[in-house]
Amino acid sequence: MTVPFVFERLKQDGDARLGRITTLRGIIRTPAFMPVGTAGTVKAMYMDQVRALGSEIILGNTYHLMLRPGAERVAKLGGLHKFCRWDGPMLTDSGGFQVMSLAALRKLDEKGVTFKSHIDGQKFFMSPERSIEIQGLLGSDIQMQLDECIRLPAPENEVERAMELSLRWAERSAAAFGNQPERAMFGIVQGGDVPALRKRSARALAAMDLKGYAVGGLAVGEPQETMLSMLDAACPEMPVDRPRYLMGVGTPDDLLKSVAKGIDMFDCVMPTRAGRHGLAYTRFGKINLRNSRHTEDPRPLDEESDCPATRNYSRAYLHHLVRSNETLGGMLLTWNNLAYYQWLMNGMRNAIENGRFEEFSMETSEAWQRGDIPALP
Repeated sequence: MTVPFVFERLKQDGDARLGRITTLRGIIRTPAFMPVGTAGTVKAMYMDQVRALGSEIILGNTYHLMLRPGAERVAKLGGLHKFCRWDGPMLTDSGGFQVMSLAALRKLDEKGVTFKSHIDGQKFFMSPERSIEIQGLLGSDIQMQLDECIRLPAPENEVERAMELSLRWAERSAAAFGNQPERAMFGIVQGGDVPALRKRSARALAAMDLKGYAVGGLAVGEPQETMLSMLDAACPEMPVDRPRYLMGVGTPDDLLKSVAKGIDMFDCVMPTRAGRHGLAYTRFGKINLRNSRHTEDPRPLDEESDCPATRNYSRAYLHHLVRSNETLGGMLLTWNNLAYYQWLMNGMRNAIENGRFEEFSMETSEAWQRGDIPALP
């Protein structure tokens, strides 16, 4: 049975959008946060846990999966969904960011990029067509064009060159993707920190009539103010009836402020990476479980949370696990962090639906600023 890929904008509160994406493998409510399953696994989590937290879509990484175990092997084993036991929608990135940031001895030209694996030095070639082919072998529901993501700051002429190359690669990616009603290919707006280039990129991509649009190149260490100003430039140029995806972002505050600019989808390794390093995200802000203040604290992270990791384990125990480098510590804090991110997204969706997004944003930010609940006397 074929279910066409469809995005519906259900309600808007200011620029914040409530939406729904229909895919062959299920509904995605937006704004949505996608846990990152880099190599076919959301680190330190079972897929059943990820689904139970309210995650409706996850991300897989083309670069890592093409190197190990290999896209052709995954396809032979039934595709990435079956391989990792995730039955919901899945987005795969193009691999472009990882090629630029991880691969050794890369060489880029109009055709694509030649690089050596960071794992064993084996040489690979990635073109827009090959990226789409790999994503097709993986079997993802949303696929991304290959783009060139450069580090900021960079000279404006270099930013413009990369942006124009990414536009040409978008056309080639779209041609390689072809007509697949049940799947989508998203274009990626580039342009660094130059508003005029962001606008040009977004307009050119909009003219290609793609099923979705992403904003890339903004999770590379630039200040939040720069990121938000680039969204101010790009979002008005993107079609209102297509999903908008901000790649690689970010902190809870980044998500809150970006939804206010009109962004619908996010992914980031931050909640899983932070959990493995002893940092918990909560409605009280960030809590560093490495700090000795938690040594004898019997309270959970948040007794009102629906997440067992957040509600049932004491801070003293979590502190012990983290300081002892026990694997369970990272598992529990990752569980907590992903639960909080999904709680935040659900809160934003409800607020938009009820016309109180601005109030929700203020209340949430004020709770973060007040900080953690007071320590016991």
